[in-house]
Amino acid sequence: MNRAVRRQAAVERARPVPRRNTGLIALPVLVLLIAAFGVLMVYSASFYVAQTQYGDAFFFMRKQLIGFFLGATAMAAAAFVPYRKLFRLKWAALAVSLVLLALVFIPGLGVENYGATRWIGLGPVTVQPSEIAKYGFVLFSAAYAAEKPERMKKFVGILPVLGAGTALCVLILLEPNMSVTMCVGLLMLAMLFLSGVKVRHFLIILIPVALAVPVLIAAEPYRLQRLYAFLDPWQSPQGEGYQLIQSLYALGNGGWFGTGLFRSVQKYRYLPFAESDFILAVIGEEFGFFGIVVLFCVFGALIWFGVRTASRSKDLFGFLLASGITAVYAIQVILNALVVSGCIPPTGLPLPLVSAGNTSLVITMASMGVLFNISRGGEGLPRRKRRQIREHE
Repeated sequence: MNRAVRRQAAVERARPVPRRNTGLIALPVLVLLIAAFGVLMVYSASFYVAQTQYGDAFFFMRKQLIGFFLGATAMAAAAFVPYRKLFRLKWAALAVSLVLLALVFIPGLGVENYGATRWIGLGPVTVQPSEIAKYGFVLFSAAYAAEKPERMKKFVGILPVLGAGTALCVLILLEPNMSVTMCVGLLMLAMLFLSGVKVRHFLIILIPVALAVPVLIAAEPYRLQRLYAFLDPWQSPQGEGYQLIQSLYALGNGGWFGTGLFRSVQKYRYLPFAESDFILAVIGEEFGFFGIVVLFCVFGALIWFGVRTASRSKDLFGFLLASGITAVYAIQVILNALVVSGCIPPTGLPLPLVSAGNTSLVITMASMGVLFNISRGGEGLPRRKRRQIREHE
């Protein structure tokens, strides 16, 4: 008996001890840290404008804080809902995205601001459908391609994804919102490529898309003016070039280590949209080049977790869904940084999880919850937690 006990004890000691996957925990922690930093920077970038315009220095911060808690709740809920259940919602996600984008054109429901109608007004709350449509398209294209992967090898088989992406781009362009149109267009190309589309079919799509960009720019005078301002902002320092010049001033004033938190100068009504599209310029001014590098290292870590989750997913749907969510985030971060630094013409695209805007914040955090669920292998609530809920009921 003693020999058997000793043998069993030896087996137990030799058995490898399972290690906790700390990489999984890092994903939601990074998201919460970035979003919390965003709340702080929204306050820093907006308190002067909020005080002078609304009589409340915390006006924008309070809204962002509400979005933070709603987003954290949505992320937690999405993290414990098996992502495979989303597969059946592909057509519903596409339909909802198209309907919401169409609703902005209904008088009395669509909210116009700065010459564009991009929001739906629901009493005191406004919703930006284009932020929802990006992830709706990701869900649709991922589920469609994963349902029958072999049809993506035929040009006829990719037409539904191509048609859905084109329809979304047209509706967003009519708002007008060129920046999000570019984002969805790039996302469509990325999803087609990841779905295994043949190279010749991909080129057939890519060439017309590339040719359409200069046509769309030339079609609207304000887009041409933005292009001229990008090439030489000093030609119109008080016009189209003003915002880019002020952004470059902010980045230059920050130097290597910045002026310090809350000490930005450009946010005092010099830099338009300092709390939203150009919040990165304020971050650069207050934290300097070093702060920008640290921030983008954190962004890079989040994107890396997304890529790793996609590569380790157990099925094609999980791979495409994780890849699409990661692509949305990466595309927006890169485009926003290029705009703020003057590398591409100015467009109105927020820095995800950081810029002011509750729709973007809540939807992005919810998508990160889905990404977390994929990284856990699509598990729902732990068995012990489900038992506790049943006992409580």
